[in-house]
Amino acid sequence: MTAVAFARKAFLLTALSAACACALAAPDERLTALAAKEKPALLETLKEFVSIESGSRDLEGLDKMANLVASKFKALGGQVELIDVSEGAYRMEDTPEKIGKVVRATFKGTGTKKIMLIAHMDTVYQIGMARQQPFRIDGDKAYGLGIADDKQGVAVIAHTVAMLKAMNFKDYGTLTVLINGDEEISSPGARSLITQLGGEHDVVMSFEGSSVRDDKLSLATAGIASVTLNVTGKASHAGSAPEAGVNALYELSHQILQMRDLSDPATGLKLNWTISRAGSNRNVIPATATAGADVRVLKVSDYDRIEHQVRERAKNQLVPQAKVEVKFERRRPPLEANDASLALATHAQQIYKDLGKTLGADDKVAGGGTDAAFAALKTKAAVVERFGLQGFGAHSMDAEYVLIDSIEPRLYLATQLIMDVSRGKVSQPGH
Repeated sequence: MTAVAFARKAFLLTALSAACACALAAPDERLTALAAKEKPALLETLKEFVSIESGSRDLEGLDKMANLVASKFKALGGQVELIDVSEGAYRMEDTPEKIGKVVRATFKGTGTKKIMLIAHMDTVYQIGMARQQPFRIDGDKAYGLGIADDKQGVAVIAHTVAMLKAMNFKDYGTLTVLINGDEEISSPGARSLITQLGGEHDVVMSFEGSSVRDDKLSLATAGIASVTLNVTGKASHAGSAPEAGVNALYELSHQILQMRDLSDPATGLKLNWTISRAGSNRNVIPATATAGADVRVLKVSDYDRIEHQVRERAKNQLVPQAKVEVKFERRRPPLEANDASLALATHAQQIYKDLGKTLGADDKVAGGGTDAAFAALKTKAAVVERFGLQGFGAHSMDAEYVLIDSIEPRLYLATQLIMDVSRGKVSQPGH
């Protein structure tokens, strides 16, 4: 699909969600009642989850959280595995030696459709921070560290499965739940499993939260990469013998300046140098220098292009005696919109419309990366992000919350959508 064609379809999505309510279908009363019944239970689950600190590098907390999550899906009848993903992880500069386990729960049905629900249980917070913001309810807001990003997603999935069980619904072929513990550090361990399973399923629904200001599903997100330049020179006295040294700072400065124009606004590709350091003392010719750049892309193919450009430019040196090393890390691929995702999002909008609510959906890239992009990397099936609760304050220490009023409609949406996909009511073009 061309960018123009998709923009036109994205506009139609917006038009659909804003249309008059004259063609509304009546909501399913069973689902409405079940969603209301699950609301207090979901809040209790959120309290349990938020009370466990599970930073991406806190293995003890992650194990505790994984065991709790696993127990909930076992109680719902799932075949549950705790998967160690440390071995074979994609190693980046900040990847820890040991990585939090993945919880995989599998539910077998009587149909043919394969549906995967994903979320993550790790947070960005350090051990001890939970004391500063324990779980609490204030009006229509439930507060807690990690509650919006992404413990609400795990909770919504658990209670969606509970609703399906309460209805004795098994018309799907396979319902897979995947909860990882390394999303906040770019999923070095879980990424390959997410990509593999994404290619084996007909639909992937990712449960990162939506915004309190702009309630919508996401069909596209940016890819994130990083460039590190390490320059090695030779130290010498800056006053008495500068000519005996090899100035790593000179070479690093040259490299940064000759790569300052690699961004491409026409394709959304961005490369910006953001950090640098060099030398040890004012009176010593610097023997080492390093710099880092942030890279954002909208298409997977742009990774190859920008990496090639960086490596080619680096060959042009100002100081031939210096050694220049380039590291290019693909932290996250972009989530690229396709026809199948558009069809799933359009159907989701209609479900919300039946509830008398408006749900946005478009391919506008905003915010950070997503595990949904790994799920979509090798498939043309539908992969859609932000089925979680509306929330605010992700990665903040004092204002992270979810809107309690979004619980019932999101449970209804997820459950109804799974039922409709299972029964072949959602078109799946290109799959």
